[in-house]
Amino acid sequence: MLPYLLLFLLIIFVFVALVVMGLFSWQYFNTRGVAYFGRPLAERQRFKQKVARNGRFIRPLLRPLSGYMSNPNQFTITYDGVYAPANNCNHKSFTQAVHYTPQSNDLFVVTQMKCGTTWMQQLAYETLMHGQGDFSDAGHRHLYATSPWLESFNGVSVTAAPLIGENSTRLIKTHLPSSLCPYSPTAKYIYVTRHPASCYRSIVDFFHALSEPFTPSDDVLLDWFCSNQMWWASWPDHVAGFWQWSQTRPNVLFIHFEEMKHNLPAVIQQVASFLEVTLTEAELLQIGEKCSFDYMKAHEEQFEMMPPNFLASGDTFFKSGSLQRHESLAAADKHRILEFCSKKLAGSDYPFAQFYPDASDI
Repeated sequence: MLPYLLLFLLIIFVFVALVVMGLFSWQYFNTRGVAYFGRPLAERQRFKQKVARNGRFIRPLLRPLSGYMSNPNQFTITYDGVYAPANNCNHKSFTQAVHYTPQSNDLFVVTQMKCGTTWMQQLAYETLMHGQGDFSDAGHRHLYATSPWLESFNGVSVTAAPLIGENSTRLIKTHLPSSLCPYSPTAKYIYVTRHPASCYRSIVDFFHALSEPFTPSDDVLLDWFCSNQMWWASWPDHVAGFWQWSQTRPNVLFIHFEEMKHNLPAVIQQVASFLEVTLTEAELLQIGEKCSFDYMKAHEEQFEMMPPNFLASGDTFFKSGSLQRHESLAAADKHRILEFCSKKLAGSDYPFAQFYPDASDI
């Protein structure tokens, strides 16, 4: 009797494993490139609902593995010592990105992750479109059907990306560090950074939204953030590299997230001038409205940066838009982040304490 029971259980196990593998394959092929982001809104919503239903079946089956999968670098690729998540990048996409030849009509929005990337993409897009940008079924449909993520296989490819505005600009997102980011003096680059502790706090929220129940503990994420194994390089290395670019290359604009929060109209004007776009007062107001947190949260389905997956919690990626996310951290955790960044930036020209005065106490 026992052998038959074991055989039955084995058959059940194999059947469930095949079903799970089939569902992951289905998800993979329906989210790569513009397979998801290029769909009409109603189709994206139906697909997301189907993923959520399947996720409720899959997550309990995978939960026993959570202890083995809750390391940020458990599933990564590396390129020249730089780590990146394997659910967004592979060696082919990374290699193609590093060796991409920038064109004169390319505008790169560059950030370390969770430092205002989507916000600046929207700001640049609306500036190029004079406030008339249209992410709808009748227009550009979705941010990631419009703006390619250079090193990722998610979203529209560089070659298929629509050209935007009167100058036929290609709006490209990348997290590549300066050591790997393709450069041309004829292209334009906008770099955005954010208080490192706020960046870390947003990353924690991002992991919870994206990979429940496999989110690493806060201690693990803090160790990872304060290391050279963080995706796309550590915050201080990333910032220092592009600060150097901005000080020596006139086609590189360096902006702080905090500037955008304090005076968004001034940043819009700064970006417009950098892009050689002349805006009317009405266009400036329209862009400001479409770049507000309330507008972008209300239209989140136009800006979601990741296609749906079975492990996602269903939580929003637009959490609060707060300027002071770092204040929610434990004092010891914030001190550790600032100390790590201060030491890393000791040999850099980037005036860390000038932009973030709380670092001057370290």
